Amino acid sequence: MPFLGAGVHARPAAVLIGAPYDATSTYRAGSAHAPASIRWASESVETYSPFQQRDLNDLAFSDSGDLDLTGCSAEAMVERVRARVAATAGLPVLIGGEHTVTFGAVAALAERHPDLGVIVLDAHLDLLDEYEGVRWSHATVLRRITDRLGPERCAVLGARSGTRDEWAAAASLAAAVRTGALPTSALVAMRGRPIYLSVDIDAFDPSIAPGTGNPEPLGISVGEFAALLAVLAECRIVGCDLVEVSPPCDPSGRTSILAAWLLREMLLAFVRPG
Repeated sequence: MPFLGAGVHARPAAVLIGAPYDATSTYRAGSAHAPASIRWASESVETYSPFQQRDLNDLAFSDSGDLDLTGCSAEAMVERVRARVAATAGLPVLIGGEHTVTFGAVAALAERHPDLGVIVLDAHLDLLDEYEGVRWSHATVLRRITDRLGPERCAVLGARSGTRDEWAAAASLAAAVRTGALPTSALVAMRGRPIYLSVDIDAFDPSIAPGTGNPEPLGISVGEFAALLAVLAECRIVGCDLVEVSPPCDPSGRTSILAAWLLREMLLAFVRPG
């Protein structure tokens, strides 16, 4: 089942790519099931957004299905994601899967855009150099990204969990704030740059998005996300993802429905009709 409104286009302006992978997940696994669950949940969402007054039916976007990541190590998975995103001509929209998949997309786009900046919505800083002896994991993904790009080109919003050392390291980022608002300092740092946006569903309060592996209280609201999206719609977004939905952790399905709604809004904000 393709994502709501996706069609077959010779030159799609955006391409959805499923990355069903959760081999390094801790506490609660299950995000490998997210791409299929989010596509299913999209059937409950209208193609038209009354908030943006735009319709998915006016966009030339396609759904390329899922990457085959069965049995991959984290490093091998990252390389498969990198290669797929590198081969994508339109805006790549990744559906995770655990947050580690983000690095593959960032690596591909950094080759295309040497001045790439990254904005992450996440409850966790993910700045550990290694976790349980492993350097490639959902808990180290932002550290690997800052290793590649430099911390001054990365901002994390919605963060409210991390070790003492991670919070110290976060002082070098363009921004590290608990709210979903993009600080003026980060706007200055990101102005004019091509930007990759990564949305970890655990950035949202678990009362509205319980289906995730590591829920953390005091998350951002959907209204805060909508306000941020209005700002980012004026920026140069060259790729985005939505990660860490764990359908087995939410039998109600409302987290997948929220994820589908978020993807609709991201597509409408970042893809021009044509």
